Amino acid sequence: MNIKSLLLGSAAALIAVSGARAADAVVVAEPEPAEYVKICDVYGAGYFYIPGTETCLRIGGYIRYDIGGGDVGSFDGARSADHQDIGESNDTWRKRARFTLKTWTGQETELGTLKTYTETRFNFSNTQRDTSPFINAAGNEPVSLNFAWIQLGGLRVGKDESAFDTFVGYAGNVIQDTLVPYGGFDTNVIQYYFDAGNGFSAVVSLEEGYGAYTIDSYVPHVVGGVKWTQGWGAITGVVSYDSNYEEVATKVRLDVNATNELTLFIMGGYGTDDNYTDASLNFPAGGRGMYKQWSGNWALWGGGTYKFNEKTSFNAQVSYDEGKNLGIAANIAYDVVPGFTVTAEVDYLNVGNDTVSNWTHADKKSNIGGILRFQRSF
Repeated sequence: MNIKSLLLGSAAALIAVSGARAADAVVVAEPEPAEYVKICDVYGAGYFYIPGTETCLRIGGYIRYDIGGGDVGSFDGARSADHQDIGESNDTWRKRARFTLKTWTGQETELGTLKTYTETRFNFSNTQRDTSPFINAAGNEPVSLNFAWIQLGGLRVGKDESAFDTFVGYAGNVIQDTLVPYGGFDTNVIQYYFDAGNGFSAVVSLEEGYGAYTIDSYVPHVVGGVKWTQGWGAITGVVSYDSNYEEVATKVRLDVNATNELTLFIMGGYGTDDNYTDASLNFPAGGRGMYKQWSGNWALWGGGTYKFNEKTSFNAQVSYDEGKNLGIAANIAYDVVPGFTVTAEVDYLNVGNDTVSNWTHADKKSNIGGILRFQRSF
């Protein structure tokens, strides 16, 4: 009887304790919902919505390593002061490592698409002019802001490259495409683009210029252009007004998609030069402005790209101007894996009546050089 009472009492006690623990059960807080990045495919691959906004953002860029040797081009072989024989110098490699950061944004508004683009470059090379006795010593170059513009609909403002070059197109897919230069690049702009939707487009650009070509009054440099694009290729024309010298330059270009593998282009330039009398560090002979940077009144550029397969392409360009400057550039570009390209290029410049390339050895008539480029784009 006593054992039965003990068992009943123990059971009652257990029930009481269990009820008390149930009443005091620990409540675990539920995790707050995570705000995952949402893909934005309106403007192409790589965009995502900035959390909490309707703005799409893309971040990209590239890392590049160049090795140059020889006498021609902006990566020609360098001269370096000899460390043991004071006053002597030696030929050496020209090298540059670059990190480029790019950003794109896009957002739809009641006034059209609102876009921005930036490109900032960081370089370590021996192309910078060191102040130490050892000329061309390797070191960090100043950070450069190459692009920083805002565009709403067709209106673009900010830092860009001149429409004299961007609208008509760069001179081929070679690295050294300015052996015979075809115009100035860096500038602040106020531009308007018009696209009719049937292959016809146009641009008007008010530009500030750069360096010695910066405007010297309230009057801007002006560029206008028209383009007609079809499946076979395109015809483009641009005309520019240099407000500093009151000179005009124009370029006309024809692009042809000859086959699925072969694309060709030819471009001609003509510029007046009556008022170009200033000599400069870049062009000691004078006769240059923001847009007409070739020698004489006229110049020609031509070349193309041939794709051997999905990984390998051959690119070439020939250029010539009235001053008898002849430039030839050719390369092989090979995609090792997607996003990683190796390019080997050979360049030749025969100097005519005056030196059009700032990097050419002025005392040499024939100049040859080469570049090996490694680039990882992302």
